[in-house]
Amino acid sequence: MNRRRRRWLAQRVAAPLVLALASPSALHAADYRIDPARSHAEFGVRLFWLSQVTGSFERIEGEVTLSARRDVAVVDAHIAVDSIRMGSERFRRWVMAPEFFDAEHYPTIHFVSEPVPVASLENGGELYGRLTLRGVSRPAHFELLPSPCPLDSPRECRIEVRGDIQRSDFGMTGHRTALSDQVRLGLVIAIDRAAP
Repeated sequence: MNRRRRRWLAQRVAAPLVLALASPSALHAADYRIDPARSHAEFGVRLFWLSQVTGSFERIEGEVTLSARRDVAVVDAHIAVDSIRMGSERFRRWVMAPEFFDAEHYPTIHFVSEPVPVASLENGGELYGRLTLRGVSRPAHFELLPSPCPLDSPRECRIEVRGDIQRSDFGMTGHRTALSDQVRLGLVIAIDRAAP
């Protein structure tokens, strides 16, 4: 069996498994909510290959849902684009404009993870999912950093995520001679119990 055929077969087997894990029968109503007051997202991109332009999004909402066996979790996060904070107001206006985040038409960045072992939230590991930015939805791969996350004491849980994306994948093609295509992203998510 050639490599292409094996890859196609693996995808055919894996897809139903992921869908089954994420189905309503496997994942019930949200167990935890993301606490916007204690959560934020960061980004950084190289300017002229010398300095770094950085910013943070100060408002994240969403939820973390566990499987019925409480051994698998799905993270669903919505980031408000207009909550961005930067050291320069000029840069802030620049990244909010249509050629970048286009906040007027796309006010939210959305990330939903594939099911991930609960142990990885604390011990670290790989985090796969789907990132929607500027109306474009693409597979995304991030790293979960080791961080305390005792789900029996959720207010002590801190989920930390790091990774890179290519801004051109999401239609951000402006100023390619001045700005790197690679954007470093980070998420720090604090949780609390969901309302009953």
